[in-house]
Amino acid sequence: MGFSDLTDGVTRGIAGLGDQLSGAMFEPVLRIGVTGLSRAGKTVFITSLVANLLDRGRMQALTGAGDVQAAFLQPQPDDTVPRFDYESHLAALTGPEPFWPEGTRATSELRLSFRIAPRGLLSGMRGPRTLHVDIFDYPGEWLLDLSLIDKSYRQWSDGVLMRLEHRPQGTEYLQLLTTVDPAADFSEPTAKALAFQFTSHLKSAKEAGFSDCSPGRFLLPGELEGSPVLTFAPLPATDTPRTSLAHEMERRYDAYKREVVKPFFRDHFSKIDRQVVLADVLGAIHAGPAALEDLRRAMAEVLQAFRPGRASWLTSLMGAQRVEKILFAATKADHLHSIDHGKLTAITTALLRDAKDRADFSGAQTQALALASLRTTTEAMIEQDGGTLPAVRGRLPDGRNVAMYPGALPDDPGQLLSPARQGAQKWLNDAYAIMGFAPAPVTLRPGDGPPHIRLDRAAQFLIGDKL
Repeated sequence: MGFSDLTDGVTRGIAGLGDQLSGAMFEPVLRIGVTGLSRAGKTVFITSLVANLLDRGRMQALTGAGDVQAAFLQPQPDDTVPRFDYESHLAALTGPEPFWPEGTRATSELRLSFRIAPRGLLSGMRGPRTLHVDIFDYPGEWLLDLSLIDKSYRQWSDGVLMRLEHRPQGTEYLQLLTTVDPAADFSEPTAKALAFQFTSHLKSAKEAGFSDCSPGRFLLPGELEGSPVLTFAPLPATDTPRTSLAHEMERRYDAYKREVVKPFFRDHFSKIDRQVVLADVLGAIHAGPAALEDLRRAMAEVLQAFRPGRASWLTSLMGAQRVEKILFAATKADHLHSIDHGKLTAITTALLRDAKDRADFSGAQTQALALASLRTTTEAMIEQDGGTLPAVRGRLPDGRNVAMYPGALPDDPGQLLSPARQGAQKWLNDAYAIMGFAPAPVTLRPGDGPPHIRLDRAAQFLIGDKL
C-alpha cells in the first residue's frame, strides 16, 4: 500500500465519520421496529401509517403535523436490506378492486423523511430541520425466536412437549416419539422424520390461531430449508452419549441460536429505538382460551429480549441500544362496534400485563391501543331476538356485504384471561365470532391517507415528540 492510498483511506474514514456525526447532530434518525404475530397485519399497518404520514389529512391526533412542510420517501439506509414495497402494497389496498397484500416473509426497511418548520422565538433565523424515520419490518415468526436465546435445549423441549397434547397435530408428534429412542445412535432419516412432523404441527398450530410457533424459521426457512440447522425437534429428557440422536438434536438447536437467532438480534433488533408490537387479540379470542393464553405467554417471553429502557450515550456507542417506547396494538378494531373498543384495549393491557410492567419498570414508556390500520367496515345496529345489537357491516372476500355481531366483550378482562390461564378448552358464556373482511373500495381526497381507527394516536406516541 502506497502513502497516497493510506492518506486517501484516512481521508475517507474521517469524511465518513464526519457524515455520521453530522447526521446524528443535524438530521436525527429514529428507528422504529414493527413486529407482531401471524395475521396481526404488519404489512397493512406500515403501508397505512406511511400513507397517512405522507398525506396527513386524517392524522388529527398527531400534534406537530401542522409544522411538517414536506414528507417524502428516500432510499433505505441499509444497502443489504430489501426495501419495503410500499407502492405495491398501497395499490393493493386502495385500487379499484382492493385486496390484502401478501404478508411479511423477510426483513425490509423504508425511510420516511420530514422537513419540519422551525419553532420558537428564533424561528425566523433558522431554516427547517430534517427528521428521518426508518421503519424496519420483519416476520413475526422470527420474533418468537428471540425467546430461545436464554433457553437451553432441555428447557425448550420440556416446554414444547408439555403443550403438545392440546395443540393441532401435537398428538401425532407425540405418537412418533414413542417409536424413537433418544439415546440411540444418531440417524439422519430419523432426524428428518421428527423435524418434518414437528414442522407440520407448527403449521397447523399457526392456522388454528396459536401464537407460539417457534422456531420461526421452520415456517419461513428461506435459503436454510433442508439444512441441519433446521433439522431438529424436541425430545424427552434422558442421559445420552455424544453419538446419540438427542445429543445431535441439542447441538443443532444450539447452532440455530448461534447462527440464525443471535445474528438477527445483533444486526437488526438491538438497534431499534421504538417498537410496535401488533397482536391479533380478537383472532386469539375467537380461536379459544388456549390460543389466548398462548398469545399471553408468547408475548411475555419475547419482550424479555427488548431490553427496554433509556440508553446512555456510552451503551449506545457500544451497540447496546435500548428500546425507549413500546406500543402494544390490538389490530382489527374495525371488526367491533366502537362501544367495544375500550374493552378491547383493556383486554390487550391485561393480556400483556406481565410484559408491560417489566417494560415500565425498566424505564421504557409503553401504551396499549386498539386500532385498525385500514378501516374496512361501517357500524350498524341489527335486530335479533327482539332486540338490537351493535354490529359492523363489511365486504367479504367473495364480494358479499354482510353485517356481523361478533359477541359482547366482557367489561372485566379477567373473565377471559382467568379461564385461559386455568386451561379451559372453550368459553363458557359466549361464542366470539370474527370474519375476514376484505378491504372496502375507497376514494381518497387530496391530502387524505387511507381511512383508519386510531392510527394517528399510534403515530403520536411513536414520533409525536420528535416533530
